[in-house]
Amino acid sequence: MLLWKINVLDFKTLKHSATMKKLVIAAGTGFLGQVLINYFKDDVDEIVILTRGKARKENNVSYINWDAKSLTGWETELEGADVLINLAGKSVDCRYNERNKNKIITSRIDSTAVLNKAVLQCVHPPKHWLNSSTATIYRHSLDKQMDETTGDIGFDFSINVAKMWERTFFQTETPKTKKTALRTSIVLGKNGGAYPMLKKLTQLGFGGKQGNGRQFVSWIHELDFARAVAFIIEKELEGKINVVSPAPVRNKNFMKALQHRMDMPIAIPIGKALLEIGATIVGTETELVLKSRNVIPARLQQQGFTFVNGDLENALKNL
Repeated sequence: MLLWKINVLDFKTLKHSATMKKLVIAAGTGFLGQVLINYFKDDVDEIVILTRGKARKENNVSYINWDAKSLTGWETELEGADVLINLAGKSVDCRYNERNKNKIITSRIDSTAVLNKAVLQCVHPPKHWLNSSTATIYRHSLDKQMDETTGDIGFDFSINVAKMWERTFFQTETPKTKKTALRTSIVLGKNGGAYPMLKKLTQLGFGGKQGNGRQFVSWIHELDFARAVAFIIEKELEGKINVVSPAPVRNKNFMKALQHRMDMPIAIPIGKALLEIGATIVGTETELVLKSRNVIPARLQQQGFTFVNGDLENALKNL
């Protein structure tokens, strides 16, 4: 039984009894993949990472090549797996030109579709499949908190990608494999995600509010992300689940907390016009910081999940 009530903060000191013998992580070489590998590697007999890189083996972690769109032999690795986790998808930290939009869409749809085919071909398919989704699926909200039941699904490029992604995932029935879509928010981690960039901005004195600062930030600490995944597996939760901290905070308060933690006396705000210029220069979109993601983890909390780093001050202190 996976132990999810953890009172320590260091990955290396986490102790839990895992029921998994084999875990497959598709596209597991990135930031979130490494978070999950570090969390599970000492308690799972075998971890298989599907990667576009070279095949190799490191202790109980095997790296198998795949192209994320066609069946080329990697699919045999799904046989007998307890859990499949799919993290595939081009980063949205880019300009939304037609070329990048196409890659954002196809990287998500193609990988999910081919995994559906692979699962259906298995004699002994994975018992549970957790597929990435995004908390961005909900509309820009300054008023209403979005949960899985009453949250309002919006309409724009990013939201439409999320809807297509989930539709591709769920429309194929896999009778022997449970399915869960992880509507994940910004994951704050020491070595990846948004935190290192925000920390650097703050250290340079640009740690003030972004835009008008009223937009909500839904976030989750990397440890709680891994623990939430373990909890979902343990409880065999299916359907759509918001993987976010309990308390979204306004951007101005998020940045103020980061400024305090960095002990920076100067925090220059960055207005919308300057953000547009900066986004063009560095090749990203202002939506990533200006959209109000006001999302809460209703299903996780209803099932009894507790957060180790659910408070922003504690999360930043840990990082």
